[in-house]
Amino acid sequence: MQDTLLTIRDLHVDGQSDDGWRPIIKGVSLSLRRGEVLGLIGESGAGKSTLGLAAMGFRRDGCRFSGGSVHFDGIELTGAPRQVRRELRSTRIAYVAQSAAASFNPAYRILRQHCEFPVLRGRMTRAEAEADAVALYRRMRLPDPEEIGFRYPHQVSGGQLQRAMTAMAMGCRPDLIIFDEPTTALDVTTQIEVLSAIRDAVKSFGTAAIYVSHDLAVVAQMADRVMVLLRGETVEEAPTRQMLAAPQQDYTKSLWAVRSFRAPAKEVEAPVLLRAEGISASYGKAPVLFGVDLEIRAGRTTTVVGESGSGKSTLARVITGLLPPTQGRVLFEGAALPPGFRRRTRDMLRQTQIIYQMADTALNPRHTVRELVGRPIAFYRGLTGRAQEEELRRLLSDIEMDPDVYLERCPAELSGGQKQRIGIARALAADPRLVICDEITSALDQLVAENILKLLVRLQRERGLAYMFITHDIATVRAIADDVVVMKDGRVVAAGPRDVVMNPPHAPYTELLLSSEPRMDPDWLSGVIRERGAGTAEGAGGRG
Repeated sequence: MQDTLLTIRDLHVDGQSDDGWRPIIKGVSLSLRRGEVLGLIGESGAGKSTLGLAAMGFRRDGCRFSGGSVHFDGIELTGAPRQVRRELRSTRIAYVAQSAAASFNPAYRILRQHCEFPVLRGRMTRAEAEADAVALYRRMRLPDPEEIGFRYPHQVSGGQLQRAMTAMAMGCRPDLIIFDEPTTALDVTTQIEVLSAIRDAVKSFGTAAIYVSHDLAVVAQMADRVMVLLRGETVEEAPTRQMLAAPQQDYTKSLWAVRSFRAPAKEVEAPVLLRAEGISASYGKAPVLFGVDLEIRAGRTTTVVGESGSGKSTLARVITGLLPPTQGRVLFEGAALPPGFRRRTRDMLRQTQIIYQMADTALNPRHTVRELVGRPIAFYRGLTGRAQEEELRRLLSDIEMDPDVYLERCPAELSGGQKQRIGIARALAADPRLVICDEITSALDQLVAENILKLLVRLQRERGLAYMFITHDIATVRAIADDVVVMKDGRVVAAGPRDVVMNPPHAPYTELLLSSEPRMDPDWLSGVIRERGAGTAEGAGGRG
């Protein structure tokens, strides 16, 4: 049955600012049939998530519907009574957020949260809801489906929690699901499991979906049609295969070409700046790292790649002194560093700085850019007054942000890419020799991420910086790595110059990571699932 389920006509959504109302969505129209998947593509600020939420008749605080209509199965949602919209949500329309960890209540077991709406809405008894949850967990290929629901959210991996959230969205058998970047923060191997499970469930239940993402290769696996947005307006729309084969607009073509960036090659024989020798580490009684060796050379970028739980970020914590190792040592220019940061001198701390994955949580929301960047300038370098002001302005100019515009702004007044640039400026404020970048582009759209990578490459060239770049994105490794370290289960399984590690013959786990990188081919996911014998997802032939 292919009748129209959702119709959006000439929709306008405004957001409130200091200057009054400003347009976010500018007259967008779309239609969605039952069982169809529409991919929404565009850079940060394009309006993708706002449009996805509007399909539920929902608007964020500080936003308003200023024109147009949203009809879901004959019900006009923008002007519908609140109770009507509440009854539709989580029963006939469901939403799967980007961060599963932030969406679950940490105080309750997963199964209890899953059963809440089917029971509350009178769709099932508690016993029926629990039995159905187990069946959905099995369909989503979660391990130990009979028992996993009795765990708390923090007791499962990110990929497992993302699948549990999709199962929860399916609990009331909705007609429409909004997927808002559900695999953005997942490593490539986990992403395959989540994508195949989502695609299988959507197809099996005949559920319509809007799949919001900035990753074109991912959308190619999921969507029948693709709509490209830019600054709240539709750029173009077409069936997936047609869009991939022959995008019509220059902006769409620029999205297709964004992963072509490659940093210039550097001299191999640079001196070793930092060496980790035989590092083992634990969280409580749980061992995480096992005899890890690592070298980072001056002026070069060492990428550390591996799936979630491989120990990448734990190794960074050991290097910075945030987690003392149980065995081994860290040497900086040949001198051993004290294992804990409290025993390191201020100059030792200054030499190695870290930029975190989530700028939203890394930047104090109550502080201005002046305070966020000015404090490390004063703490590490003792600059105050005019000298500090000059350094502040120089740093903001270095990260390509106008100090006259941004110095007095707070994080809430910045975009995702701008926040990450402030994170970079804050690290550079200490004048370090080594900067650790922990998944700093994973939550950014491809255009913004590429600009951040280009900025890092320029700063490295100008300042002679060494980078330890932690990532699960193979495209990022290809773009900026000089040296590559591959980690699995707390151990290094491959290491060497990029061209050695990334070119055949590969170590088996490296081959798995490389083969898990999504391709701009609608048949790619089906082919990978077929080769690996994964579950019951769709066989030959992709969507679109």
